[in-house]
Amino acid sequence: MAASPLIKIADDDVLLVIDVQCDFCAGGRLAIPDGDAVVPEINRLAAQFRHVVLTQDWHPAGHNSFASSHPGAMPYETIRVGYGEQTLWPDHCVQGTSGAEFHSDLKIVHVELILRKGFRREIDSYSAFRENDRITPTGLAGYLRERGFRRIFIAGLAYDFCVRFSAIDGKRTGFGSFVIEDACRAVGLPGSVAATEREFAEAGVVRVAGSQVVQT
Repeated sequence: MAASPLIKIADDDVLLVIDVQCDFCAGGRLAIPDGDAVVPEINRLAAQFRHVVLTQDWHPAGHNSFASSHPGAMPYETIRVGYGEQTLWPDHCVQGTSGAEFHSDLKIVHVELILRKGFRREIDSYSAFRENDRITPTGLAGYLRERGFRRIFIAGLAYDFCVRFSAIDGKRTGFGSFVIEDACRAVGLPGSVAATEREFAEAGVVRVAGSQVVQT
């Protein structure tokens, strides 16, 4: 079996770390299975990249994506809202709470931008590039273009939601888009991982292992 090709990190590459926050890790209000396991690998990868951007889920209390905002609804149900289908979640990453904080073991001292998303009460925001209405931009694409970046390498939580949408939107926006699979974990709703990998293939998002990504 042939070895996987190495991908050399360039100065115009950026590591995009998605939502490594306490509520998505062990003991959190929306804990992703084995979510904490991404932290050491992300720390290792970040040390190799000159440029790192973090995203942070940052919901107001009573956000429209919370099941608690819809009487009689349960977490993980899907409802119709003004912009289409919306999965309902347990309350999580509420602004100013400990659950919205980054994991305490995430140690990246050279972060250049923290992008907060999901702060509009009526619109959820999986993607780092565009909110769930698929119209409202976050401003990340413009920032990356202004900085001259060409490729994004994505890690974090969760593989089948916020990583998925960020990677596909990044590719459609014109960036080379790589997902570092062993630095991600999935929520794992029925069919969500299979749909993610099918959409990655269709969009041209490249799935890689962390061991393939190396410094020049």
